[in-house]
Amino acid sequence: MGGTILRLIRQGWHVGILDLTSGEPTPLGSVETRTRETAEANARIGEPWRANLGLPNRSLEPTLEHRRALAGAFRRLRPRLLFAPFWEDAHPDHTAATRLVEDARFWGKLSKSDIPGEPFHPSRILYYFSVHLKIVERPSFVVDVSDQHEAKLDALRCYRSQLVDNQPEGRPGVIDAVADRARFWGHLAGVRFAEPFASREPIGLAGLGDLLP
Repeated sequence: MGGTILRLIRQGWHVGILDLTSGEPTPLGSVETRTRETAEANARIGEPWRANLGLPNRSLEPTLEHRRALAGAFRRLRPRLLFAPFWEDAHPDHTAATRLVEDARFWGKLSKSDIPGEPFHPSRILYYFSVHLKIVERPSFVVDVSDQHEAKLDALRCYRSQLVDNQPEGRPGVIDAVADRARFWGHLAGVRFAEPFASREPIGLAGLGDLLP
């Protein structure tokens, strides 16, 4: 959803990214490499606020301890909207992250708890697609990111150890797949490039003026 992040920032939204893990280990990376790549990528998408919760990569679980840590972050940061990975995926860390976000959102509003900060409940969770399944997504809506598409790809290329140097020769890689999907969803929406999102709940509209042709 890098294009959407760029678009929101340019529209005046306050956007933050809370990484749950360091992303390590990976075949060609290291904690230092991923930290540097993350900073470079963040600069390409408008320098949103960014932090890391420090939970264990490859062992991420929606435990009570992790839920409490994330609920405390929600109380401190008080986001209006939350974005989480789509709830169906082959990657266990992705599905664990989704469950953790949903559970922590609920816990964040609880009174008479030992979670630091004042109770707070983000109004909505929206889900982006970064799945390890060969499926066609079924989004609730798409966002036009035609003007942000190239900057998004530049940000993805910053993750060289994972998305450039670690890709098979002579075959489409992850970044190619991201670009193809953005073109596909843009075609269906009548624009050049778009990013799909899902919602478990109905989405209310103040009007129909922003609907794409």
